[in-house]
Amino acid sequence: MTIMKKRILVCLTGASGAIYGVRLLRALKSNGHEVHLIISKWGEETLKYETGIDSETLAKEADFVYNEHDLAAGPASGTFPLDSVVVIPCSMKTLAGIAHGYADNLISRAADCSLKERRPLILVPRESPYNLIHIRNMAAVTEAGGMIIPACPAFWAKPKTIENLVDSVVERVLEHLGVSDNTRATWTGEL
Repeated sequence: MTIMKKRILVCLTGASGAIYGVRLLRALKSNGHEVHLIISKWGEETLKYETGIDSETLAKEADFVYNEHDLAAGPASGTFPLDSVVVIPCSMKTLAGIAHGYADNLISRAADCSLKERRPLILVPRESPYNLIHIRNMAAVTEAGGMIIPACPAFWAKPKTIENLVDSVVERVLEHLGVSDNTRATWTGEL
């Protein structure tokens, strides 16, 4: 199966789980997709703390990189040609901004543009447990056309490493972006 190459904006926020964003970016790049990247200030801190990777190093792996405060950048406009936007991991603050149309930085503005242009928007929250405000914000994004894929790894595939667990979530994101040709994340009904 041949998959058309896509232009995907990957956004990392300050929620725990920076490895999800790193693994998604690398999976997209390894399959030849054009990756645009935004890392929030707290996303940079979390990335460094959790993975030991600094934002400058990760930025070199993307095709295009934007500052979260640059609301004149391409992704701030619905006319900018992106196929999808993924916020991974998505902090509850970013979720709230997107859910309520409060586009105070480039990540929430790009997500807003994705919704208004009816393009795929995927948010991968890592927070746990959820309070009612979080749940209502997820519902609002879903009702607006976005998709929520919580960072909940699959165990039925019998993961052997942390990377296997992380990749089970990343693979779900890739499937919903329409860029996966991996059948490892597909349940076959066989035990």
